[in-house]
Amino acid sequence: MTVQEKRSVEVDESIADSKRQNTEPYVKGIAAIKPEFIVAKPSQTTNIVEYDDDEAEGGDRTSEDARDGQQHKKGKKKRGQNHGRDLKQKKDTIKLCPSIVDPDDTKSCFLGEDKCKYSHDLQGYLASKPDDVGGICPVFEALGYCPAGMKCRWLKSHYDRETNKLIKDLEKIDLASKTNYEVNIIDKEAKFALQKKKYEFKIVNPVINFLDSKIQNETREERKENEATYVEQPFKIAEKKKINLNRAKIVSPLTTVGNLPYRRLMKTLGADVTYSEMALSIPLVQGHNPEWALPKAHVSEYPGFGVQIASSKLWSAAKASEAIYENTNHVSELNLNCGCPIDLLYRQGQGSALLDQPPRLLRLVKAMNASSGDIPVTIKIRTGVKENKNTAKQLVDRVLTETQVAAITLHGRSRQQRYSKEADWEYISEVGKVVKDWNAKREEDKDSFDLAPTWFVGNGDVYSHEDWYNHVNTDGVDSVMVARGALIKPWIFEEVEAQQYLDKSSSERLDMMGKFAKFAIEHWGSDEYGVNIARRFMCEFLSFTHRYIPVGIMERLPPKLNERPPTWVGRNEMETFLASTDYRDWIKLTEMFLGKASDDFQFVPKHKSNAYETKD
Repeated sequence: MTVQEKRSVEVDESIADSKRQNTEPYVKGIAAIKPEFIVAKPSQTTNIVEYDDDEAEGGDRTSEDARDGQQHKKGKKKRGQNHGRDLKQKKDTIKLCPSIVDPDDTKSCFLGEDKCKYSHDLQGYLASKPDDVGGICPVFEALGYCPAGMKCRWLKSHYDRETNKLIKDLEKIDLASKTNYEVNIIDKEAKFALQKKKYEFKIVNPVINFLDSKIQNETREERKENEATYVEQPFKIAEKKKINLNRAKIVSPLTTVGNLPYRRLMKTLGADVTYSEMALSIPLVQGHNPEWALPKAHVSEYPGFGVQIASSKLWSAAKASEAIYENTNHVSELNLNCGCPIDLLYRQGQGSALLDQPPRLLRLVKAMNASSGDIPVTIKIRTGVKENKNTAKQLVDRVLTETQVAAITLHGRSRQQRYSKEADWEYISEVGKVVKDWNAKREEDKDSFDLAPTWFVGNGDVYSHEDWYNHVNTDGVDSVMVARGALIKPWIFEEVEAQQYLDKSSSERLDMMGKFAKFAIEHWGSDEYGVNIARRFMCEFLSFTHRYIPVGIMERLPPKLNERPPTWVGRNEMETFLASTDYRDWIKLTEMFLGKASDDFQFVPKHKSNAYETKD
């Protein structure tokens, strides 16, 4: 019995038998795999894999949403999430002084060896390093030099031991500086000013005063006085950059897994539009380093790169918008998150909490529009907060009537539904017609003929080119945003372009993982710490890609996101291995590209069902 058979998920034997005999062509909720690839139920009781996909759009749930997250006895389902995952990676045991990272650099330690807290013993540091990873350093290959210098895990590929010098390819360095670099990196002085509350906001103060005057309980004279002080009016949509989402191939904003290397990979696979991970407005205004890492993008993402923010405060939304406008130059749109379902944000009045607070949502959009310079503002919403109580249609009508947005994206589920039900594309279509009618009405208005149309994008349960075309050809829907479908099957936009299923081989899928690994090392660095960060996020990515079922072994198409597979094996050993539900196998996959994981590497899978122990 193979390792995969030992670690495969439990499935009702009667379902497997009925599929072998073709007596039940379709069982709801079970993926239709050809009988020859279905594995008989192992004699040893194993585990049922449960997927909890809030990671795709909002991160971890709180304990009140993880009632089943307790440890169960053997033979029972392991469900829920591993809360409080410790994913911090350890740094080098011996920390090398930056002044000797490059032996050819003539600069000396500004503190002096006696006072410096870092090591100046280069030979001792090199002796403490783990063995080099084989092959060429991905950073050196891409940039012509490696900033990690002597700390690089691929040091042999760009270090001349005889001369004690790092190798540098000047021609490649020049080319990379023009074509292969990251953008939207805030200036250190500006970030420091934000942290010290000394940043000069040139736009937002009159904007905030003006909008506050609309809601404060004040006399008519005071209101007129406030309005009179507002000299420069907010930007209109006509004065902002134009975006075109007509039939665009769009990757949804994704928490954790929607990082820069993943988005860069998706651009190579046909994506037109990508979004940053959701950034919180207050930490942005406070100059927090982790938050300002989120708007960073690879130059290949622009144009077509949006920065998504969450906010519930007028002042923080306005200031974050101005700060992004002033300190980035590769942002196509600023997206307000009005759909994130996680409880922490909801209790703070952010994300999906805005769905039940239209006046607040409208004020936030107006503040962002006025403060974001020429960057257009868009919003992403859900059908409503509660199941069977859709409010998006009325909300969209108010947004179109009372303010201006360049695009509206609707996820076809309520906050309460999370991912428990299929997306309601019938309702998405109804809302799309509201937007379509509004655009038609505005075209007839001579006073607003110069305004760009408001694009309408649907989102939810898109896993194939058939899903994409069925929805994008729906009246009122300009395009379709893909979330989990692009995580589980990253080449989905290649299928959209080809208008057919692509039966990617295991080697082709490995090539994609290899490309992600290279992009990850370029982004996080080639030293031990950077490799561990890259390995961690590669495991997060594999926590979705392992769910892909090759179309070549399926009896019925299209596949569906909410269908779970019976125990199955692939057409070769690697195809089976790529489908492993055990996180330890994901780590082994990363070792094919990032070298052997160190003993102190830490990764705890998000879902407890991926962390079960098995007997070899």
